[in-house]
Formats: sequence, C-alpha cells, structure tokens
Amino acid sequence: MAEAEIGVIGLGVMGANLALNIADNGYHVAVYNRTTARTDEFAASAGELSDKVTACATLEDFVAAIRPPRPVIIMVKAGEPVDAQIAALKPLLAANDIIIDAGNANFRDTMRRFTDLEGSGLTFIGMGVSGGEEGARHGPSIMVGGAEDAWKRVEPVLTAISAKFEGEACAAWLGENGAGHFVKTIHNGIEYADMQMIAEVYGVMRDHLGMDAPTIAAVFSAWSTGPLDSYLIDITAEVLMVQDAHTGRPIADIIVDAAGQKGTGRWSVIESQMMGVPATAIEAAVAARSLSAMREQRALAQAEFGLPAQHDRREGQAVIKDLEKALLAGKVAAYAQGFAVMAAASAEFKWNLPMATIARIWRAGCIIRSRFLDEIATAFTNDPDVANLALTPAFSAMIRDTDASLRRIVAESAMNGMPVPALASALAYFDTYRRARGTANLIQAQRDFFGAHGFARLDAEGEHHGPWGS
Repeated sequence: MAEAEIGVIGLGVMGANLALNIADNGYHVAVYNRTTARTDEFAASAGELSDKVTACATLEDFVAAIRPPRPVIIMVKAGEPVDAQIAALKPLLAANDIIIDAGNANFRDTMRRFTDLEGSGLTFIGMGVSGGEEGARHGPSIMVGGAEDAWKRVEPVLTAISAKFEGEACAAWLGENGAGHFVKTIHNGIEYADMQMIAEVYGVMRDHLGMDAPTIAAVFSAWSTGPLDSYLIDITAEVLMVQDAHTGRPIADIIVDAAGQKGTGRWSVIESQMMGVPATAIEAAVAARSLSAMREQRALAQAEFGLPAQHDRREGQAVIKDLEKALLAGKVAAYAQGFAVMAAASAEFKWNLPMATIARIWRAGCIIRSRFLDEIATAFTNDPDVANLALTPAFSAMIRDTDASLRRIVAESAMNGMPVPALASALAYFDTYRRARGTANLIQAQRDFFGAHGFARLDAEGEHHGPWGS
C-alpha cells in the first residue's frame, strides 16, 4: 500500500539530508538511489525517523510507494543524469504526478525539460535549493519555478522543510518554467562575489598588514555584529580560528590556494552578458577562481617578476576600518548587479519575478543570508520597479558612506600589488554608473570609422556617419 506523501531520488549529501528534513517535519518519504547499497545505508542511519522513510530497491517500488498524485524530488548531478532519470521515471508515473528537479540545473535545461514534458500529463518544477548540507537537513532557502498550481500542491511540504526567518518560510513560487533555477544561479553568482571580496580583504590583512589567522578571525567576528552581519562573515571568522591537528598551525594557512567551482558562477556571468547587464563584480570573482587554479603559472610568474615593493602603510586600525566599509560597498555592487540581471531576465522571459520576495526567502537558510537582505526586501517593497538598488534611498546612502573607504583600499592595494579584482570592479562599476557622460562616444567613432556602424548625435535625431577619410 502506498504510504509516502513524497519521494526523493538521489541520496548523496543533499538528497539524503533533504529526505531526513522531510521526515523530520512529519511527512512520509520514499527514497531511492541508483546504488542500492547507498539506499540501505541511508535506511540504516535514519534512526528515529525510520518509520517515516520507505527505502526502495527499484524505481518501480519507489513509484508504487508514493500516494498519487506523486511529487518526486530528483537530487542528482545536473545535466545528462537529470535527463536520464526523467526518462526512466516517465513510463512509471501517471497523469498529474510532479517531477521536481532540485539540483543546480542550468535554467535553460529546465526550460527545455518543461517543453519536452508537454503533453505527457506530467508536471515539472525546477527548484533551486540553497543552504548546503546543513540547510538541506534543517531548512534551506527554496526557489520554485513552474506552474503556480503545481507549486500550490507541494507548497505545504516545501514551506515546512524550508528555513524560517522570524516565522516566515524561506520558500516561494517565483514564476513559470526556469524562474526558480535562474534565481538560484544568480544567488550563486552573488555568492561567488561575496566570497571573493571577503578573501580579498583577508589577503590585505594577511599580506599587507602582516596579521595572523586568529587576529584576522577576531576582526571578522567583530564585523559580524555590524552591517556586514552574515553567514559568510560568521564562517570566515570560524574557519580562521581552527587549528590543524597535525601541524598546530591555523588550518587556513595550509590549504592550497586553488578555488573550485561547479559552473553556476560561470552561468550567472554568461547570462548577464546575454542580457546585456553588467555584473562586473561577479565576473571578477569567477575569473579570480580560474586564476587561482593556475598555481604553477603563478609560481613561475612570481619567480620571473617578484612581488611589488610594499609602500609605507597607514596605521592598521585605520586600514581595517576602511576594509569593513570597502567590503560593504562591494557587497552593494554585487547585489545591485545580481538583482539587475534578474530584472532583465524577468522581462525577457515574462516571469514577473517578485524581487522583494526573493530577498525575503534569502534571509535564512541560504549561503548569502545576511542582515543586508532585509534592507533589500524593504527597498523593493517601497519601489518594486526601481532600475537599480543603488538608486534607492537606503543603498545610495550606503554608497556615499563607503565610497571613500573603497577608493582608499583599491588605490592602496594597487600601489602595493595586492590583488583585489572584485573590489576594484565594484569601484569601476560605481564610477561608470554615476557618470552621465562617459567615453563610449570615442568607441562609437572608432566603430563607425572601421565598420560604418553609425552613431547618434547629441544635437540631432537619427543615425549619422563621420567624415572619415574625406
């Protein structure tokens, strides 16, 4: 007899924890993994939640264990494995069953899957899930894309398992087809920028001010009580305090300086370019991860060129105060850019993304959760159609307050050879955005000279060409 109210396919770290979260919230869940041994291992470790879990050895048993209409969460590696899993499920499912892809899918794949399933009688949801292992187990941020009636059918389960911020569920329907996975992609792009800027500030303290890991940890810990209060600042303070059991040194000092990436950061940059919306802080963060992987080349370059000489530095506490404000300024840029990209996609794909809601469901559970998001939610509530967060009263005030500090940090870092690509990109973004007349007039003249592309004039309508070569 079918007892489960929902199913989860894929019992890796995220899938297993999501299934336990579902059971913990009182819902009977069926689980299946392609490797039967993993299913057995999961069932054996479910403990007091075992009575809420039905572990299945075959897909046929899995489908039979769920009460129709069946919601099935797929939590497998993005790409072809998702398509293969859908193909295997289709013959076993019935009309009105819901397939929910909860992995880090490319939203364009999600849109294609919606099209592929049209006429099959099956319903599809593309669901972004953020929060890592801890979030999946105890409450992630959940971003849903698909038909609204499909969301309403699974809303009780998804809101129950989501993170809560002051009692409000961090789960929401954001729009049709690929909306949920697109928002998750931009979330991850902002996450890349946030992490990179934190690392840049850490680098200035370590390599310019000569501070050790525990001392830097204390700075981040102090910042966590102010406007930078966030999950990433908290964990930065925590990891910098941890000592390696084998060497007794701070563990951060013995970790290889090559950052991994799984694709979502690159996707966010690609989509920002496709939309024609600058996301320079995110681009810089993605490029920095790629450069970090070039360890052998970097070592050769240092041997060839050495490092720039260190100039006289200001008193340490003055620099640290500026670093805090510079990091806040960079954060404003990254979020302003990310939300601008989402606004462009919302218009292009007719999603009508609810920006204030997105900010609200990111306030708990997800990796970029922070005090900052409350202010973003308020800004979009007050002005849902604002062109850029930088133009809202609260954020324009932040930019004015942090501008001088960001300039000093970027300038001093450049003079001392300290790489701060994301912070420098944030500064360049603000300076370009705030300048009513830029320098693209020269670019237009060049384009017309070599390609007869034409240009607009300030004093006349229509397209014009220059008298080049006459």
